[in-house]
Amino acid sequence: MTATKEPSFRESVDLMFNRAAALMELSPGLEEKIRVCNATYTVRFGVRLRGQIHTFTGYRSVHSEHMEPVKGGIRYSLAVNQDEVEALAALMTYKCALVDAPFGGSKGGLCVDPRAWEEHELEQITRRFAYELIKRDLIHPAQNVPAPDMGTGEREMAWIADQYKRMATTDINYRACVTGKPINGGGIQGRVEATGRGVQYALHEFFRHPEDVRAAGLSGTLEGKRVIVQGLGNVGYHAAKFLQEEDGAIITGIIERDGALFNDKGLNVESVRDWMVKHDGIKGYPDATHHAKGADVLEASCDILVPAAMEGVINLSNAKRIKAPLIIEAANGPVTAGADDILRNKGTVIIPDMYANAGGVTVSYFEWVKNLSHIRFGRIGRRQEEARHHLIVTELERLNRGIGDAWELSPGFKQKYLRGAGELELVRSGLDDTMRSAYQSMREVWHSRQDVTDLRTAAYLVSIAKVAASYRAMGL
Repeated sequence: MTATKEPSFRESVDLMFNRAAALMELSPGLEEKIRVCNATYTVRFGVRLRGQIHTFTGYRSVHSEHMEPVKGGIRYSLAVNQDEVEALAALMTYKCALVDAPFGGSKGGLCVDPRAWEEHELEQITRRFAYELIKRDLIHPAQNVPAPDMGTGEREMAWIADQYKRMATTDINYRACVTGKPINGGGIQGRVEATGRGVQYALHEFFRHPEDVRAAGLSGTLEGKRVIVQGLGNVGYHAAKFLQEEDGAIITGIIERDGALFNDKGLNVESVRDWMVKHDGIKGYPDATHHAKGADVLEASCDILVPAAMEGVINLSNAKRIKAPLIIEAANGPVTAGADDILRNKGTVIIPDMYANAGGVTVSYFEWVKNLSHIRFGRIGRRQEEARHHLIVTELERLNRGIGDAWELSPGFKQKYLRGAGELELVRSGLDDTMRSAYQSMREVWHSRQDVTDLRTAAYLVSIAKVAASYRAMGL
């Protein structure tokens, strides 16, 4: 498949699906059932604000119900449209299948600029949108479970959960109707950082395989690798922060809506983020060169490029000039199907979105389970684990005294070893395990089949096979 014109986001998803499906032995009917979007609900509602009625348009799309509930975020943006929401819902289906999260795919969106409204106004808008979806079971713990996406966060999820509670007063599992909630509202530790943390864990797993690293023309570990991040929102910020502070990567470029910052010696992610919050943008940040045309920095020399904002930022117009040998898609659909062709032909390795940004839905799954079980992770077993560890350390110390203090425990070992795993540690452990297992399933296909030359096609093959197996089990 060679693109001659720029495909839309939805067309890109379909083209990538078709490329993988052509390598599978699916009946035409089953292939079509997996590809198409089951249903999309469009709502237009009015809210009285600032003395007049404002009408808003929202969407909730359900791509596949091979498993229920269906799962997918709600984004607030003036660019939201039906095609985008349906494409995102399709990606959610494949993403959940890839990481073995027991959900079908869904997505929601509201055409609104959250910056244009005060907090109390945005709450009115959110509650009315939630009301329209809840009364049609498009928000429900057992049927459709939203989460945050671009333009939304913990605050909006708390409003939605409360709105559901008001409308379903006897549902003991009401908190499971949505994930990404604040901790004191039924959320789970590690959810805010989850997608960015998942990007980090995805890179960890990639760099565990020297053969894969060589395929990208790289060597060694993440330490010292030059990284450019496009979008310093929740996902890009956490990914950049963890890669810099924990892995020793050098963040040389940060691209935002008001331009880009570049510094060969590295940018301090925390400092840039603080500047953004205070000045509503990165322009004027003192310790870097500012480029008014931020997209140009996508083409700068680096080892790893992390597009973490909008879809379609790497496309036919710039793909040939992308120099990064390794791209990890922290956003949904940042590389169009046409650009994907060009980059693959150049030998660029792309870690695909359906895997790379699956940290969010993975930890959302943990939150949903927590809400249904009504107990936080670690509550029952943590102290028992600490007690067992204490027995071992005490015995080691007794044996050491018996041989005249011939050795001693490393500094800090006792404190670290005795500490039982709390919720955050368990969430991170579960996420790490999920990202490792999913990568290995893709990698096996990538390296075992001569007709599969890239990780994206491998990811689609793994996901589609799982969805197809679910439908066959249902009798389709």
